[in-house]
Amino acid sequence: MKFGPVVAGAALLAVITACGSSTPTTGGGGGKVGIDHPRNDSDFWNSYIKYVPQMASELKVDLMPATNSQNDVAKLVNNVQALVGQGAKAIVMAPQDTGAIASTLQMLENKKIPVVTVDTRPDKGKVYMVVRADNRAYGTKACEFLGAKLGGKGKVVQLMGSLSSINGRDRAEAFRDCMKTKFPGISVFEEPTEWEGSKAASMLQTRLEQNPDIKGIYMHAGGVHLAPTLQVLKQKGLLVPPADPKHIFVVSNDGIPQEFEAIRKGDIDATVSQPADLYARYALFYAKAAVDGKTFKPGPTDHDSTIIQLPNGLEDQLPAPLVTKDNVDDKNLWGNQVK
Repeated sequence: MKFGPVVAGAALLAVITACGSSTPTTGGGGGKVGIDHPRNDSDFWNSYIKYVPQMASELKVDLMPATNSQNDVAKLVNNVQALVGQGAKAIVMAPQDTGAIASTLQMLENKKIPVVTVDTRPDKGKVYMVVRADNRAYGTKACEFLGAKLGGKGKVVQLMGSLSSINGRDRAEAFRDCMKTKFPGISVFEEPTEWEGSKAASMLQTRLEQNPDIKGIYMHAGGVHLAPTLQVLKQKGLLVPPADPKHIFVVSNDGIPQEFEAIRKGDIDATVSQPADLYARYALFYAKAAVDGKTFKPGPTDHDSTIIQLPNGLEDQLPAPLVTKDNVDDKNLWGNQVK
């Protein structure tokens, strides 16, 4: 999905109109946008990072050199302070610990510097816009897929992210609630991996040793969970095609090319495609709107999403489709556009 400069400008106006924006509260005039990347040890985030300069160029955003907080909230705080000191008029960030960033958001609010967060929603602290998908829907889609594949009976492992993150909590709670409500005959083993592949491998290996009849796995993040999960399954002779009785049904989250390839091979069965390209586009889109003095209201947008009201700001919930063998070759999926 690419916009030229003229189309991008028209899209900006269209989104503002579609969302029922109010009159701009500041005079605009543009300004530098600072951005902090959350980590570079995940295939998903590395894809997002590659999209950022492309989208900045297309949207004509005055983007400062990016920082990377490496999944460390203390580094994020320091990076944000440095960006502010260098003249940032808006900040784009993706805090992995959504509770520990509140004081930094308060500092930015005091300085009248708007904040756009990507993928994660801060628990407290004002945000101009959160750009993410409905993470509860991730958990529900995974539950419904595995529940159907297992015929409502059996055992599954949920390899969770960090529960200090709203994403980890949303996915875990929705998966758990869906299983209890729709598939009470399925037992769920929950493993909090803290978004770390090594922990996921160790926890999965232990669970499979204790419960060799496990038939399903839900991974919160294919970018960090996919490779170690496949390695464990291969070591145990369980990496077999879906038609094989030993096959363990696996559903993931992210939509990276590696997951698509695993679906084609039959190693995993589905993933929910987080839109890395749209995360980059609309994070910068809203950051530019913020420094230009634009405002938004809840409602549908022109890019198949819905803006919702939060206690501390707004959230644009971008579409995130379930990908299976039936649609894995869809050229519109960002995971099929990455080279």
